[in-house]
Amino acid sequence: MPPWLLDIPMDFWGVLAEMGPYLLFGFFAAGVLSVLISPGWIERNLGGGGVWPILKASAFGVPLPLCSCSVIPVSTSIRRHGASKGATTAFLISTPQTGVDSIFATLSLLGWVYAIYRPIVALITGLLGGAAVSLTGRDDPESDAPSEACHEACCHHCEDQKQPGRFQRAVLYGFVTLPRDIGLTLLIGIAAAALISALIPEGYFSELVPRGPLQILVLMLAGIPVYICATASIPVAAGLIVAGVSPGAAFALLMTGPATNAATVATIWKVLGRRACLVYMATIMAGGFFGGLLLDQILTPQQIHHAMKHAGWMPMWVKHASAVVLLAVLVVGIFTGRKKHSHES
Repeated sequence: MPPWLLDIPMDFWGVLAEMGPYLLFGFFAAGVLSVLISPGWIERNLGGGGVWPILKASAFGVPLPLCSCSVIPVSTSIRRHGASKGATTAFLISTPQTGVDSIFATLSLLGWVYAIYRPIVALITGLLGGAAVSLTGRDDPESDAPSEACHEACCHHCEDQKQPGRFQRAVLYGFVTLPRDIGLTLLIGIAAAALISALIPEGYFSELVPRGPLQILVLMLAGIPVYICATASIPVAAGLIVAGVSPGAAFALLMTGPATNAATVATIWKVLGRRACLVYMATIMAGGFFGGLLLDQILTPQQIHHAMKHAGWMPMWVKHASAVVLLAVLVVGIFTGRKKHSHES
């Protein structure tokens, strides 16, 4: 048996063990946020003109665990309830890039610098994109986008609103709804990272495309048509860094992949208009490219490798136990999601 066949399950379990404690805590934090920050509360705080609603919209979007599909009905709703085009665009830009669960997952694999950098860039790009939309166009009411635009599995969180008790609702969202939304893509992402680690030699990508602006541009363009959620993309980015991709190029993929897909672009075009849609795409691309360039000045691949190998303050038995629990949570989430779809069909 080729040695790499044994490396794949070992690498898969290793990534799962590193992510387990952080991601379980992230799921719990996401559940708490889902109870404390309701869509109605967001709607009430994003109305009016000026920079303040845009800044609030961008800041609110950073910790929310909404992917680029599930952010569609929320953004459509806040627009209908009086949020400006700028505030809605800021929310659409910052929200899918990161979330409290993906922040902790980033910390587990890529280190604290990367974990802090991602939400900061999400906040800044949301603010800049929202301000650009506010400055370049009138804030006319637009035609309503149908709520059916949110057609992915990741949008079922909207259905879990009427649960008894705040704690129960937080646990249900954090450990049932959210794993149901991202479980399959997360496991696929971890499997992809294991395959990359087992099959591609270290430094291989840097030989194909040298580290620098060109590599960042290639990864940024690769992320635009491919949909990967903010959490599931992290193990893929970690595997690519080991294979020779720079931290900045991996960041460009992490930014454009979760923030762009056909459903999001079509909805922005429908709800906010052509100009806002173009500003949205330009902001994401500029943020991915220049954010990647800046991160390469802050972090080296060696520092990322060091962070991966020396995340050892936590006992190994805790990591492995967390991996077992996380795997069970994700599998149950995937199973309940499929069962729900079969009942609906």
